[in-house]
Amino acid sequence: MTRPVLLALCLATAPLATTAGAQTRHNTNAPIDFAADTIELQDRANRAVLLGNVSVRQVEMSLSAARMTVNYTGQIVDGNPQVSRLDASGGVVVRRPDQTARSQFAVYDLNRRVITMIGGVSLTQGANTVNGGRLTINLDTGRAVMDGSSVRGGGSGSGNVTTAPSGRVTGTFSVPKRN
Repeated sequence: MTRPVLLALCLATAPLATTAGAQTRHNTNAPIDFAADTIELQDRANRAVLLGNVSVRQVEMSLSAARMTVNYTGQIVDGNPQVSRLDASGGVVVRRPDQTARSQFAVYDLNRRVITMIGGVSLTQGANTVNGGRLTINLDTGRAVMDGSSVRGGGSGSGNVTTAPSGRVTGTFSVPKRN
């Protein structure tokens, strides 16, 4: 019943992930509201493509990007298609209370209740910042893992590789004033 807390990510020497107990679990069953400049419905493929200034909100969490593909299962419950996955690209920003994460790409897997962000990831909370190549957030447990691994991007054969600076997780933590 926890949410990721940035400071807890790197203060532990091993492993490089931990949870925080002071915050509440994200409600992944809540409706998802969206807005975009353009939407293309691809019903036979069970997806919708949102383009331009895309923003989605699920309770206290928001996700914005230049482009997003919404995949749904094909099942209709209470007149609504059941969303299973959101794929976002282009200046992705995920905001939760007191936290902001930025990356080039993100996948929100609603079935697993996991958000994976890749490509130049930056996570901030107050004056604390952690940077890496990939961030995985489990919305049920609140466990967040940042690593500096390389991630292949682009289409097949493109060979684009995005890495964190020096292939490692880096960051800055604020230190409270002490007497």
